[in-house]
Amino acid sequence: MARDGAVYACQSCGAVQTKWSGQCPACGAWNTLVEELTSSRPPGALKPSKTTRGRHLAFEGLDQSTPAPPRMVTGVGEWDRVCGGGVVPGSAILVGGDPGVGKSTLLLQVAAEAARRGARCAYISGEEAIEQVRSRAQRMGLADAPVKLAAETSLRAIIDGLKAEPFDLVVIDSIQTMWSDNHEAAPGSVTQVRAAAGELVRLAKKGNLAVILVGHVTKDGAIAGPRVVEHMVDAVFAFEGERGYPFRILRGAKNRFGATDEIGVFEMGDSGLSEVKNPSALFLNTSGERAAGAAVFAGIEGSRPVLVEIQALVAPSAYGTPRRAVVGWDSGRLAMILAVLEARCGLGFGDKDVYLNVAGGLRISEPAADLAAAAALASSAFDVALPQDCVVFGEISLSGEVRPVSRMDGRMKEAAKLGFRRALGPADVEKPALAYTGANRLADAIQRIHDSAWEDRK
Repeated sequence: MARDGAVYACQSCGAVQTKWSGQCPACGAWNTLVEELTSSRPPGALKPSKTTRGRHLAFEGLDQSTPAPPRMVTGVGEWDRVCGGGVVPGSAILVGGDPGVGKSTLLLQVAAEAARRGARCAYISGEEAIEQVRSRAQRMGLADAPVKLAAETSLRAIIDGLKAEPFDLVVIDSIQTMWSDNHEAAPGSVTQVRAAAGELVRLAKKGNLAVILVGHVTKDGAIAGPRVVEHMVDAVFAFEGERGYPFRILRGAKNRFGATDEIGVFEMGDSGLSEVKNPSALFLNTSGERAAGAAVFAGIEGSRPVLVEIQALVAPSAYGTPRRAVVGWDSGRLAMILAVLEARCGLGFGDKDVYLNVAGGLRISEPAADLAAAAALASSAFDVALPQDCVVFGEISLSGEVRPVSRMDGRMKEAAKLGFRRALGPADVEKPALAYTGANRLADAIQRIHDSAWEDRK
């Protein structure tokens, strides 16, 4: 019989050590190694059995057809969009986000709308009492939804309850509060989170019910707990939102049944979250003329074209070291664009403060925003406003070349829907949907901004 031993698991990164030390050798965190009991059987070794024999492994070819998985449409359109058309029965979804961003509000709304469509839904909270969940539902106008509520942290009680009564959709809020009596570690530790997630995912697969797990995040924005949880589940969604803005973005980071990097946009109000059908109109400033230092970027988020305003301010520095501040974009990308503007276009930013902001609280990560950021910086430096009806997109290389990006036609069609009539981007675009100004080099685009020379051509 295998003997039980002891190992020490890091509560920050999940690394396992054979002996205790003050600092974790893997992540460098201090005082995070906690003793855990484990089996002495080598990892990956199968338990010997005298009564059972292995099953024959059946292989299938790539050319064989497999039916598409069924979908449970919840009725929350933006949620269903990120899921890939609806929740797949038997799947496990992990939703993470900052405290207070609205994770519980979103998932209560998803469960209520799905229950109104006939799905058997349960909402299990380990952080709030039933009365608190019920009062939130009343404020959101969801009190009549046939959702079963429970407040429990014992994993054994939750598993037994879900086996006793059939459900189609179960929300667990949150996975960090679940506690299994098979382990001596405290709730929220790496061992407990891993064990609870494994049991719930196993229940979802075996019982053909969809399980949605709420996960806490660290100060760096990553989901707390071991990364193995993200590998266990079928989809990982991040619920994002900047403080001071009512907009919330549900972003898919992993999805086995749909496209990754898809987004759903919500607006937080007194009665909960409302869906935003046209995010481009939400993130744009349509009042008056466009000021110097602003450029409208035609971006792509997942499968959805989104227009957003990029704002830049270039001002003389009052101190010896110029300041660089970025909100909603990569600071390293800004440093690269500034270097290219100085080296290839002759613009000097060495004695100036540079501020860059993506309006509306949206975060942009695609390289196609390079040209829009450079146009905003040049517009502020020259104090020349870009045309009100112009969108900008394009990737910039270190040599100063403006490179083509994906789905340029879709970007311009979205801009045309909102009343934009011209675009600035890479050269050699076939049949553009707008009056198009193309540039092979960044210096050409910057010169056009300086001279306010815009070529309108089809």
